[in-house]
Amino acid sequence: MKISRHLHQQIYLKNLLITVILLSSIGILAWLSTRYSVQADITGNAANTLSPASQQLLKSLPGTIKITAYVKKDQSIREQISQLIARYRLHKPDIMLSFIDPQAQPEKTHELNISTSGLIVVDYQGRQEKISYLDESALTNALLQLANARERWVTFLTGHGERSPEGEANFDLNQFSKELARRKINTQTLNLAALPAIPDNSALLVITAPAVPLLPGELDIIRQYLSKGGNLLVLSEPDNQNLPILEPLGLRQLPGTLVDSNAKLYGINNPVFVLVSDYPQHPLTQGFHTITLYPGAAAFAPGEESDYQSEVLFSSSDKSWTETGPLQGQIRFDADGNEKQGPLPFAYALTRNLDNKIQQRIIVIGDGDFLTNAYIGNVGNQEMGLRIVNWLIHDDRFINIPAKSAIDNTLQLTKINVMVMGFGMLVILPCLLLGAGLFIWRKRKQR
Repeated sequence: MKISRHLHQQIYLKNLLITVILLSSIGILAWLSTRYSVQADITGNAANTLSPASQQLLKSLPGTIKITAYVKKDQSIREQISQLIARYRLHKPDIMLSFIDPQAQPEKTHELNISTSGLIVVDYQGRQEKISYLDESALTNALLQLANARERWVTFLTGHGERSPEGEANFDLNQFSKELARRKINTQTLNLAALPAIPDNSALLVITAPAVPLLPGELDIIRQYLSKGGNLLVLSEPDNQNLPILEPLGLRQLPGTLVDSNAKLYGINNPVFVLVSDYPQHPLTQGFHTITLYPGAAAFAPGEESDYQSEVLFSSSDKSWTETGPLQGQIRFDADGNEKQGPLPFAYALTRNLDNKIQQRIIVIGDGDFLTNAYIGNVGNQEMGLRIVNWLIHDDRFINIPAKSAIDNTLQLTKINVMVMGFGMLVILPCLLLGAGLFIWRKRKQR
């Protein structure tokens, strides 16, 4: 068919119009992509989408959230952190993320007790939370703590050689006290000889291994405090006999010091260092994945029956025992003596439901060194200490966000399946392609 000049112009204008419309559409879509973001999560279990609980919490948080990641210059690690924060920014755009190499700021690293594995610091409305293991559950619950922080008081018993929350010595608790203060948990000291009463504003009483026995009148005040439902944290030490309050709690301290030969697996040659990496199911340890270190602990055993329900929090390994002899030279388990073979519990959580429907909470730990200035920066000690205090003062709101793992991410093939696939790819498929080519060649040759 002969194309006239007029028809040629019509075809040209039509093609030009289609081109203009196509380019305009691409330009409009490109402009819209800079103004609006549209994403779709097509994973089987919505692994790339925040849970409804996280989304609801972000909607209730006014103001800017600042997240600082103290991690080394590893592109893969920083990319994973950025991807997680990007999911939060979809629901709250005013989240600021910055990266700092810990080696570039050694003073800040020392101030924050940042380990070699790094640290995530979340700042919100003048308060701060630290995260050593970052995932959605950890970050959402850190934001929950920051959003609901209110002023509370923790009382430390003094006057008997206890560790002081104000002291700067290695065996004191000043660093831990500062971390509590960042979360609006204030600390105060109490000498019952000078003030024979526990303050009414105290949400928790802390007793840290008194070096001398408490006076009978002081013990009566503590017993009255417990009878009224007061919360208590007891940090003992090996062979400390100055804690008669353990008896009414239904616990007794075993003689000797816990030693654990498993410490060598972590490069620690001192067997009195007990490391815990496996935690029981308890609200206090929910979502906690970090090792904690206890330098010199005493084991406990159930005593007489009491009104409290007890749960084991920490236990030593099966390669541990209570050493009652000198901790020098070669030490061995003495099966004929009064030493006990592990695993042995050295921390208990006790609860009692009161008439006013309030739960009384008590924690007894056979080591007070793990929270001192000398050891609080080791692995997960600081986070565990903060969790202990939060649980004891009933500030343990926790959003249970199950970990999202990819489903069907592995393919199991039998030998027959592998042979069929190999034969098909190496023989059948090439033969089909060759046959199709010959068929097309013959058809064209016959024209």
